[in-house]
Amino acid sequence: MELLNEIWQTAKRNKLRTGLTGFAVAWGIFMLIVLLGAGNGLINAQLKQSDRFLSNSMVVFGGETSKPYQGMAEGRNISLKDYDIEATSHDFPENIDAVGAQLYQWSQTVSFGQQYISTSLQGVFPNHTKIDKVQILHGRFINDIDLREKRKVIVLSSNQAKELLPVRPAASSSVRYTATSSQSTGQEAQPANRLSSLVGRYVNVGPFAFRVVGILKDDENGRADAIIPYTTLKSVYNKGDDAGRIEFSFHGLPTEEANEQFEHRYRQRLNANHQAHPEDESAVYLWNRFTQNMQMETGIGIIRTALWIVGLFTLLSGIVGVSNIMLITVKERTHEFGIRKAIGAKPWNILRLIIVESVIITTFFGYIGMVLGVIANEYMDATIGHDTIDTGLFKATMFVDPTVGLDVCFEATMVMVIAGTIAGLIPALKASRIRPIEALRAD
Repeated sequence: MELLNEIWQTAKRNKLRTGLTGFAVAWGIFMLIVLLGAGNGLINAQLKQSDRFLSNSMVVFGGETSKPYQGMAEGRNISLKDYDIEATSHDFPENIDAVGAQLYQWSQTVSFGQQYISTSLQGVFPNHTKIDKVQILHGRFINDIDLREKRKVIVLSSNQAKELLPVRPAASSSVRYTATSSQSTGQEAQPANRLSSLVGRYVNVGPFAFRVVGILKDDENGRADAIIPYTTLKSVYNKGDDAGRIEFSFHGLPTEEANEQFEHRYRQRLNANHQAHPEDESAVYLWNRFTQNMQMETGIGIIRTALWIVGLFTLLSGIVGVSNIMLITVKERTHEFGIRKAIGAKPWNILRLIIVESVIITTFFGYIGMVLGVIANEYMDATIGHDTIDTGLFKATMFVDPTVGLDVCFEATMVMVIAGTIAGLIPALKASRIRPIEALRAD
């Protein structure tokens, strides 16, 4: 207790010195935690986006030719056809798994009783639920029988189902729900168990009646297409041989080089279907999520390394600050240490005094820096952690959980405490070895 009181009195007499030491420690830990938090926010946002899709999957889009070929000029629009699906299914069995496609019918009105919504229809194959990781809340997804028999069945998003269900009157919760009840003037959120009541009912899609077979979780990026079988959409809306987009999963391509070789062969095959130059990469666009993920993982590794390097150098600046100030402290107190030794203080007493002072100052201000860093990360999470940007294809969250674990916070603080202790140990050893006569002569 006497030692702590002595350290407190020393700190009070040297406020500026103590404050500068504490600022160096707190700033180093604060910046490390904030940098790691911001970096984790960016990384988590990227991981969240990539996790929306099956990693070993590919989507194929029609493009525009960029090279003249066989007497035809560049600039021709390429639309994928049914024979492109056939070529995908049969010409690459060593790598391609189940093949599907996506086809759209825009601006359709879906109604149920007096309720209606305006949406787009998306015709898909059953494998779409695995490739795009669709989560079914109630009922089921499109299956092979729906596809083969061209059934008029539909899968709605939870928001679409809420808008189609009649709203209960807000004034009375005892009113019994029926499919034909009138729409209330007030809006009330639909309980999740009410959504399942729509499964098995019929909704009107324009002049056609479709049976609701499932309710899926809303897309976090704001897309809300009603899903029907691919073959049904082609038949009902007379799409002819238009294939839309082709999607499939694949295997046996573990490296980026193997993926590039496959993409080259596959693009050549589809280009041949449309009389496009074999080396024309614009005629058919391939969105390979596997290589995208590999590139993203490489980028994430670089970002993490850079963040740690910057953070550690920030910590190092704090350590250097503590070391310099401790050296100055010992020099300023040389006369005091001489008096202590002259009246019987042992070298260990002086050594302990400097080390304990260094540990206490480093720990106290390190804890302050850690708390401020955590608060700054929480503020980022509460503000920009929920901001989104529209990429054109989908909405993306800029930051997701821009925080660091408490273990990292404590580890950074302990690193600073240990470094501060070592920084104080070096001048302390020097001070403890000085002879009293030399210390008393010091200015």
